[in-house]
Amino acid sequence: MGRPKVAFFDFASCEGCQIEFTNYGDAATLELLKHVEIVEFREAMSEKTDGCIDIALIEGSFTREADRGRLEEIRRRARVVIAYGACAVTGGINALKNHQDDFHEVVYGDDALASHLHSGPARPISSAIRVDYEIKGCPICRDELLHVLSALLHDATPLIPTYPVCVECKRHETVCRYEEGDHCMGQVARAGCGAPCPADGIPCEACRGFVDDANLRALEKVLIERAGFSQKRAVGKARMFTANLRS
Repeated sequence: MGRPKVAFFDFASCEGCQIEFTNYGDAATLELLKHVEIVEFREAMSEKTDGCIDIALIEGSFTREADRGRLEEIRRRARVVIAYGACAVTGGINALKNHQDDFHEVVYGDDALASHLHSGPARPISSAIRVDYEIKGCPICRDELLHVLSALLHDATPLIPTYPVCVECKRHETVCRYEEGDHCMGQVARAGCGAPCPADGIPCEACRGFVDDANLRALEKVLIERAGFSQKRAVGKARMFTANLRS
């Protein structure tokens, strides 16, 4: 039996998650590559495939109805579909345009009406096809990607954290950003990244989305009362990577 075939596909995104994968030269990643066959990966190879795929990883949000057919074809060919990266999982930063009526004019100016630049709301890949697993983050976390792929290769179910980033900060004894007079959304952000941003003095921006049943009103209140945000800025901050998850 041959090695499982893995293919990478991209839609509306910066393709940063694919580039992130090409940066992995550690022993764990190289060992993984011994056990899979990458048959399509635009950032790293020119070859393409139209055959069956064991694992399809899709980056980017679904913004054009014209892309639905391509997504359905990937779903038909793939045994497992993984949406990876914030754009593919929630719509990501792209989804901020869903809250702005004139985004075409703001972004493209005089070229806003050009047909090749037309797009609709940014939506997750799961709004077009069935997705089996999600790898969150902007960009994706290497260890989580390796964990998910390794679990699938061993016919196991990947375990993805559902608790908030604050838990990881506590485990690593990272000083809370609020104690430093800063802001942070780790109290409602979904963990799994290892909380590297707060450890480096950078507030968590919830690029992995929110935990289930996140209390967003409480988040806004904390941002206003503890970080000095205006109401408008607090609402906007809570939308940065999660515009499709709230009104």
